[in-house]
Amino acid sequence: MPAPSAWSAHSYPDWEAVYNDNVDRVYRTMFAKVGNRPDAEDLTAEVFVAALRPLQLSASVGEVRSYLLATARSVLAGYWRRTLGHPLTRLDDDWAQAEPLHDDAGGGAVARAERILAELPERYRRILQLRFIASCSLKEVAKELGVTVGNAKVLQHRALLRAAEVAEQIET
Repeated sequence: MPAPSAWSAHSYPDWEAVYNDNVDRVYRTMFAKVGNRPDAEDLTAEVFVAALRPLQLSASVGEVRSYLLATARSVLAGYWRRTLGHPLTRLDDDWAQAEPLHDDAGGGAVARAERILAELPERYRRILQLRFIASCSLKEVAKELGVTVGNAKVLQHRALLRAAEVAEQIET
């Protein structure tokens, strides 16, 4: 079996090679876009499940990566449509270099997130901290806050919308 670097002009030998060569890239992209491990892991799995049937092993490595990027866009759009009520499909073409927010060398993303959280009402701040910083499930968040899972979803949705408004105000 050729080394991954030798695959650039060839096709992958099997599905395991497709997965092993691309899973980190897809996961880093999803983590950078959603900001939490549980959702990034779920979305990464969803990308590979969605790509499994239509993707042909005879395709070149570049074609496979392009197809996975297109699939990642669709999966991410579905995630944001479910989460925020509208799709967000912009992924940088240089998605192979996507890094998680916590790896931000200058700390800019972390400082920005802290400023946004500081501007939110306590209940919104708490649900976002539990969901995206502590990586709690909706069920765990609901229990912690003493609300139903449905109410936790609504609170999360409203908190994300308010956080987006705060982010826009901070940028201007």
